[in-house]
Amino acid sequence: MRKPLTAALVLTLALSGCGFGQSRLNPLNWFGSSQAETLEPEGGYPVIEGDDRNMVAQVTALEIKRTLDGAIVTARGLPPTQGYWDAELVPEDKGRPVDGVITYHFLLREPPVGSPAAGRVMTTESREIVAGAFINTTRLANTSKVVVIAAGNSRSISR
Repeated sequence: MRKPLTAALVLTLALSGCGFGQSRLNPLNWFGSSQAETLEPEGGYPVIEGDDRNMVAQVTALEIKRTLDGAIVTARGLPPTQGYWDAELVPEDKGRPVDGVITYHFLLREPPVGSPAAGRVMTTESREIVAGAFINTTRLANTSKVVVIAAGNSRSISR
């Protein structure tokens, strides 16, 4: 009677450690917090054919949340004025991991020139824009890092 009780107690303590610590067994710890990275590479970023949108000025936050079918990447960007729209995380290499890295460009459209919104700077919160992308389970299995690129910086999250 003592052996099953002891085994159950040890198993319970071991599994409870996975839920709150920094264990890699805990799915909540698969991706850490985002890291700011360097500015534009020499020669600039590649232009995405057929897309006339601009890169957001700055990526301010990056987050990945697991789902049953993969993960949702959410990035927050800060354009120079209000009124920007049509934000999207556009993947490089058709969203396939290259050496374990999936890279996105944070693109959006400018407000119409001369519109009231194009001249408003106001608060950071009022200008912030959010874009997201989905990574399926198959691609996520081969991914160790997700990078989102803006005009002035980039952010990444690694496993």
